[in-house]
Amino acid sequence: MYDVKGHLNEVRQSLPEGVRLVAISKYHPEDSIIAAYEEGQRVFGESHEQELARKVTALPQDIEWHFIGHLQTNKVKYIVPYISMIEAVDSLKLLREIEKQAAKAGRVVRVLLELHIAEEATKYGLTLDACRQLLADGEWRTMTHVQICGLMMMASNVDDEAQICQEFQTAADFFDEVKARWFADDPAFCERSWGMSDDYHLAVNHGSTMVRIGTTIFGPRQY
Repeated sequence: MYDVKGHLNEVRQSLPEGVRLVAISKYHPEDSIIAAYEEGQRVFGESHEQELARKVTALPQDIEWHFIGHLQTNKVKYIVPYISMIEAVDSLKLLREIEKQAAKAGRVVRVLLELHIAEEATKYGLTLDACRQLLADGEWRTMTHVQICGLMMMASNVDDEAQICQEFQTAADFFDEVKARWFADDPAFCERSWGMSDDYHLAVNHGSTMVRIGTTIFGPRQY
C-alpha cells in the first residue's frame, strides 16, 4: 500500500508559507483521497468530468475541487454546480460558457487563465499576447458569475532546470504586469498556479502560490 499520508506530509513540509497544495487525485481511487483528507488536505484536482462527478458524490462535501485539465465547453455545465475553481481557462469562448452555466446555477466560479509558455506544441493555453488581448477587450468585466483569480501554466517537461526556471520567471513577471494593468484593485487576483511533482521546488522560488502535485503524493496513476 502506497504511503499517501507520509508522502503528503513530506510535500507539505517542503512548501514555504503562503503556497497552497492542490493534490492531483485524477486516476486515483477514493480511498487514496480519503487518506489525504484524514491528514487535513482539502483541495484536490481532477481533469475528467465523469470521474469527478463520481468522486464528488462519494467523498466528503467540504472538499474543494479544482478542475485542472483541458476543459471542453460542452462539459462545463456538468461541473459548474460543484466545482470550486477551474484552473485552465484557455479561451474567451470557454470563459463565456462558464459565465453562462454559472449564471444558470446561481454561482460565481473562480477561474485561472492558462498561459502557454512552454516550448511544447502539446500544451494548451493562451500566449502572452493572446492573454493581453483577452483582458484588453474587456468582455470579462461584464461577467458577474466568473471571478478571474490569477494565472496558471505548465513548464516544459525537460531536464534543463535553467529553462524551467526561465519559464516560471516569465510567468511571474507576466502576472505582475497583468495585476498592475487590470487587477490592481482586485485582491482576489492573487493566484500563481505553477509547479508539479517534478518541478514544484523550482516553482516556489518563482512566485508560485499554488502547486499541483499528484504522483509524489499518490504514487503511479491507477488507470
